[in-house]
Order: sequence, then structure tokens, then C-alpha cells
Amino acid sequence: MDDDTPTLIADRQTLIPSLIVRAGPRASERFVEFFTATIRNTNTRRAYARACGHFFKWCEHRGVCDFAWITSVVVAAYIEDIQVSHSTPTVKQHLAAIRMLLDWLVTGGVLPVNPAWSVRGPSHIVSRGKTPVLSAEQTRELLEAIDVETLVGLRDRAVIGVMAYTFARVGAVVRMSVDDYFQQGKRWWLRLHEKGGKEHQLPAHHTLEQYLDEYIQAAGIVAELKSPLFRTLDRRGRPSHRAINANDVLRMVKRRASACGLPHTTCCHTFRATSITTYLENGGTLERAQQIAAHSSPRTTKLYDRTSDTVTLDEIERIRY
Repeated sequence: MDDDTPTLIADRQTLIPSLIVRAGPRASERFVEFFTATIRNTNTRRAYARACGHFFKWCEHRGVCDFAWITSVVVAAYIEDIQVSHSTPTVKQHLAAIRMLLDWLVTGGVLPVNPAWSVRGPSHIVSRGKTPVLSAEQTRELLEAIDVETLVGLRDRAVIGVMAYTFARVGAVVRMSVDDYFQQGKRWWLRLHEKGGKEHQLPAHHTLEQYLDEYIQAAGIVAELKSPLFRTLDRRGRPSHRAINANDVLRMVKRRASACGLPHTTCCHTFRATSITTYLENGGTLERAQQIAAHSSPRTTKLYDRTSDTVTLDEIERIRY
């Protein structure tokens, strides 16, 4: 199944799993509707499409060629099987995708009941996030190492600056328009369009103001309010009208981190975890960190808090024999 379901509906035989096709036109219609009408987030749609496609291929390879043969036992066997090769969060995501799709087929009259609802996924309790974190000194070193004599350097510093000073996800950063950096009273603010359609406004840190002002002035985009804030550059180093995407930013971060000798695991999300940890180390509260990060739950914010991760040598030396 192709990741880009909405744009490739014409060739249904190659898009839709054979098991769905054999169930009839109504099943095929509801299958397409599930990915195009019920899931708005592109990343979620892609992940669920992969999960459902993998499940139906697994069924076909084991001779389960009719919907009537998909029972809770079959779904449970699939979940048990993929636990050998997939992480627990991925297994849980697969089960969630299968449940939601089959439920959609039930409400559409394709299936009488959802066989996946009675299947339990593996237990998975997360008390600490896995996102790699930099120290405040490493982050400062990275920002100061960027050559700001060029427009690309000014842009890259501003992009990293937004992630570092607002806890913003990279998706929200690349979606910013020029007018999402705006003056309100005597201060400058940023408007972030987070996932789930949430609009989030924050005052700009004074250092971030400098980064953005210098980049916008050098790019000559002050008056282009509705155009992308962070853009690709042409071969002459001039800004185009096309926004950079998350993959562009990831490659840039990897390149900049490597040049500074920082861990190869450094990624865009590193700055979200680093900033939350630094903020809390400097006396910030978890409640305010949650508000800045636009998290719906403080438990999610706590996953990014690494202030208690470091075990000092003094503590180790307490082990005496």
C-alpha cells in the first residue's frame, strides 16, 4: 500500500489489499475513506497505512483470505508474531491502527463486529523519554559555531533558535509564515501551529529576537507576511518561495552537530528535550514547561525532564565493600 493514499486512489488494485478488494466495493470505499477522511495528521496516516498493510499481507501469507476468517485469535496471533521483530510501542501502534480501521468497517456495515477490540496489546510503561539531550554548553557551542556571514547560516541559526527557545516541534517551525513573528506591545511574539490544529503563541526570547531579526533582514522578506518564514535557497544563496521541510531541517541539524563533534543521535527533537531540561534546571516549573511545550498532560512534559538523570561520582563512591 502506498503511503500517499489520498492522491493515488485511481489504481485501486495496487492500492488496496487483496483481502479488502475481495470483500466488495463497499469495503474498498470504506478503506479509502478511513485514511482520507478520518486521519488528518500526515505522519499518523502514513504510520497507520503501513501497519494495516503489514497486517493484511501477514493474513494473506497465512491463508487468511476472507474477512469472515479474521477473528480475535487471528489478530492476537499477529500481535504475538510481530513482537519478535518490532518494539513494544510499534506493536501497540499496529494494534491501534487495526482496531480503528476494523471499527470503521463495522460502522460502514462491512463487518458485523470488530475482532480486534478484545485483543490486548503488550504492556508498556514509559517514565523517561528516549530523546537525546544536549547540555546548555553544547547547545551554545552549536549555535555559536554557525557561520552567520551567509544567509544559510543566519537561517539555520534562527531555525535551531526557534526550537531551542520555544520548545517547538520541527513541524511547527517549518510551517511558520513571516507574520507568525509579530510585534505585540513592546515585545515580539511567535505564533506556532502545532499538531492537532492547535495555535500556540509565545513571547520571543531576546536572543531569539536577534536571530530572527538578522535572518529576516538579510533574506529581504520583511514585507512578505503570508509567505514561508524559513525557505530553501537557490544555487546563488537567495531565498526561494518554497518552505524548508522537516527532513531539510533534520539533515541540517545532523550536519551542524557533526561539525561540532556532538553525538550522532542529535536530532530536531533534541532541542525540545534539551530546552525543557534546561528550563527546569534554572528554576522553571513543570506546569509552565507544559504550557510552553503545548503538552496536554504534565506527564508528557515530565518525559523530557532529565534533571535527575545524572548520577554523580560521589553517589557511586557510596558503594563500599
